[in-house]
Amino acid sequence: MVEVIGWERHRAAEQQLRAQLEAIPAGEPVRLAKSSSNLFRPRAATGRPGLDVSALDGVIAIDPDRRVADVQGMCRYEDLVDATLEHGLMPYVVPQLRTITLGGAVTGLGIESSSFRAGLPHESVRELDVITGAGDLLTCSDSEHADLFRAFPNSYGSLGYATRVQIDLAPVQPFVHLRHVPFTSVAALVEELQRVVVEREHAGETVDFVDGVVFSETEAYLVLASFVDEAPRTSDYTGQQIFYRSIQQRREDHLTVKDYLWRWDTDWFWCSRALFVQNPLVRRAVPRRFLRSETYGKVIRFENRHGWWAALEERRGRPPRERVVQDVEIPIERTTEFVEWFLREVPIEPIWLCPLAVRDTEHGEQPWPLYPLKVGETYVNVGFWSSVPIEPPAVDGDANRAIEREVADLGGHKSLYSDAYYDEETFWSLYGGRTYEQVKGKYDPDGRLPDLYAKAVGRR
Repeated sequence: MVEVIGWERHRAAEQQLRAQLEAIPAGEPVRLAKSSSNLFRPRAATGRPGLDVSALDGVIAIDPDRRVADVQGMCRYEDLVDATLEHGLMPYVVPQLRTITLGGAVTGLGIESSSFRAGLPHESVRELDVITGAGDLLTCSDSEHADLFRAFPNSYGSLGYATRVQIDLAPVQPFVHLRHVPFTSVAALVEELQRVVVEREHAGETVDFVDGVVFSETEAYLVLASFVDEAPRTSDYTGQQIFYRSIQQRREDHLTVKDYLWRWDTDWFWCSRALFVQNPLVRRAVPRRFLRSETYGKVIRFENRHGWWAALEERRGRPPRERVVQDVEIPIERTTEFVEWFLREVPIEPIWLCPLAVRDTEHGEQPWPLYPLKVGETYVNVGFWSSVPIEPPAVDGDANRAIEREVADLGGHKSLYSDAYYDEETFWSLYGGRTYEQVKGKYDPDGRLPDLYAKAVGRR
């Protein structure tokens, strides 16, 4: 059972953070000291201590009647979900990995299989308390500091840090019924996906969640899920069984709501295979508590710092590898074109597909200026997380640059949690440009926080 900490403890933690910020000498840059991260772009070491946000990781209060939660910015989704499920509620969008924080999903981007109807995590936010680079603690909403509220999503901490997030919650049922619908071509899958996101049903059953997996040019699946009150039995993918393999092996399944929300976390989608954890002998030897994305992330970050595995591969005579860890949003009408291009040009499989649409229809054609998805347009998030060999005359970054060009040519966008290679002019044309400049100048006039380009491409 997750403790709900209450307002008194939250205010004390908030003031401690503000005092830390005020103690940093004028002109010195500001950053967070975090023990973990779900970002996959390297960050240069500064040698300076960051702000200690460890006391801002709890659930403050839940109002089940209003279906609203007040949550500290560093609260992990796994703790938030545990607290809300006790009331038969959940966040409208729960990103796939347990350790993603609510503040991180709002200042970055989160997505899940409810996003075709519920949008992105920041679209469920009523208001934010933000500590800015100027040292101010501001409550932001569409009625107060609306410019910062609208620019905060996709700013990645370059405009300030969320200390409190107030979000709407959605009712749930105890179980989820999954149907794994097979296709022999990407085009056929996307055609059915277009129908499902409009009609929100399949074979007479309501669709509450939808995503998909492309294993190859001739093997792909839609995973259609619906809330249900009862289940004949439930599967368990937190131990020896592997969820993404079950998609190929069975046509339907049942999970508890909680297990459905974290179905991808145990194997970090399928990335655990790179760490040999999908080998049955290895898997049986690993305690269940370590079978989670957090563990694998620590291993990968250790390798990124020290390069032991890369050095071993070099001694074996194998070419160096380029990390290709990306999520991109493609208009649904161009998704087949992109996926077929990707399967031809980039040797990475499987690929994750997840449809999304902007839920906010009351604030213009592009209500979130730093990630300008259009109202009325359905996009498909295409996720691919692996590496490719660098064969001469190619150099590190070539594959990612080719992906960036193709995404732009098809009218898509790319998330910024991983490597980016845009030149500065192109970057600002895609991610807020003049709007970002105005908000940055207003709330961080001395530039104590690195700007978005420096964080995403300059890797600060």
